[in-house]
Amino acid sequence: MRWRQAYWDENFIQDKKRYGEGPLIPYEDDFREIKIDLPENILRRSSTGLPDLPEIEVVRHFIRLSQMSYGVDTGPVPLGSCTMKYNPKIADFLTQSPAITDVHPLQDEDTVQGLLEIIYLTERWLSEIVGMDKCSFQPPAGAAGELSGAIMIKRYHHDKGQMRDEMLIPDSAHGSNPASAAMAGFKVIRIPTSYKGTVDLDALRSVVSDKTAGIMLTNPNTLGIFEEDILEISDIIHKTGGLLYYDGANLNGILGIARPGDMGFDIVHLNLHKTFSSPHGGGGPGGGVVCARGELVDYLPRPLIMKEGSRYYWDYNCERCIGRISAFYGNIIPVIRTFIYIASLSGRGLREAGEIAIINTNYFIKRLMEKPYYQLPYDPSRPRKHEVVFSAKKILQETGVSAEDISKALLDEGFHAPTMYFPLIVDEALMIEFTETESRDVLDQYAEALNRIAEVAYKDPSLVKSSPRNTSVRRLDYVRANHPKTLAPTKKFLDKIW
Repeated sequence: MRWRQAYWDENFIQDKKRYGEGPLIPYEDDFREIKIDLPENILRRSSTGLPDLPEIEVVRHFIRLSQMSYGVDTGPVPLGSCTMKYNPKIADFLTQSPAITDVHPLQDEDTVQGLLEIIYLTERWLSEIVGMDKCSFQPPAGAAGELSGAIMIKRYHHDKGQMRDEMLIPDSAHGSNPASAAMAGFKVIRIPTSYKGTVDLDALRSVVSDKTAGIMLTNPNTLGIFEEDILEISDIIHKTGGLLYYDGANLNGILGIARPGDMGFDIVHLNLHKTFSSPHGGGGPGGGVVCARGELVDYLPRPLIMKEGSRYYWDYNCERCIGRISAFYGNIIPVIRTFIYIASLSGRGLREAGEIAIINTNYFIKRLMEKPYYQLPYDPSRPRKHEVVFSAKKILQETGVSAEDISKALLDEGFHAPTMYFPLIVDEALMIEFTETESRDVLDQYAEALNRIAEVAYKDPSLVKSSPRNTSVRRLDYVRANHPKTLAPTKKFLDKIW
């Protein structure tokens, strides 16, 4: 695939000083001067300095910027544990309806019954998918969902009169797990990974005590391996009075196939911007739904969506709940996108999505392992689920080309790089997750590109180490990029944007 990324010498839009040619306004009468009695000290005394540009210049500016970027609409973004699915355009279209975008969070509930019905149905579906009793849409993204779960566990033990201050976390966990636990006030106890790539049960038993508040883990784990001892793990934790928290980042590996609730988990968080196809980042925002079962439902952040008769409403009752995690009701647009995704696929379609994600991963493993360059750590004979972690350690030792160099070279092939150097338990890690939305042709091309880069590394390492060459931005000087003086915005930069 021949690929060259566009490069435009595009300035900040504030630098396009073409004042006076501004946007076409058909009728000045469309605008009325509105006089509001405001305090003198908050009135603007100078121009905003916003560029007064014609529409065509504004459109060209942002199109040029988009051509110098890369996203899931450009090609595969196989970032392991990020689950970068294609975002269906029907969801883009429907969520732009004024019936959604123009709703104010303080509107009377009786004026938005249709929207509340969508939210309610989505909550019921998600609860069923993960085997929980109730879900809250309060957390605005995944890490907030983790923090919510950790705080719920802390509050639960507090109400029981128990001083449990230790949270167990596998060393393969997402970095936000120990961070969330620490923010909730827990001491983080690291659990090592066994030779099988799963939680070391002997190590787990050795640290469990009456100080154990719970364990935070995901299943499948970040190696893409299913924690086959999960029922025993659940039994160990519950017998000591602890709770199980499920990180939903990897739910795509068991979607429609298995449920965290049936594995013994008490609290689950979901990433709507991963499993259920809502966009990440600027295309989002994210959604970090947190769910619970049994008496843990009482601790979910409020409000919760409820139904009485034919009427839908928000329940603010909070006797033991942890309060709010975000303003109003959380990020609702991702919830609507999730509704569209689930309604489009149905239960059978959700299961098929999980199955295809697993097939894609294992097909890719077979293709990449046709050549001897990359290693599959932790029992290569075991199938992976939704993602896989390869090691480029052998290539580094024999050629000096690192996992980062390989990732940069992938950019020259027209592909997005995978997740690098994570999890930390794999040297020179390349963590790859294609999801169910990529075709076999894409998997073939990606595997061929990785092996081709490895072959070049053995012939002429400098070619790989000087990548990328076809992108709009070349390789950064990481020393300068990470220097304290370059991290803070300069006055010149601030002057430009203001």
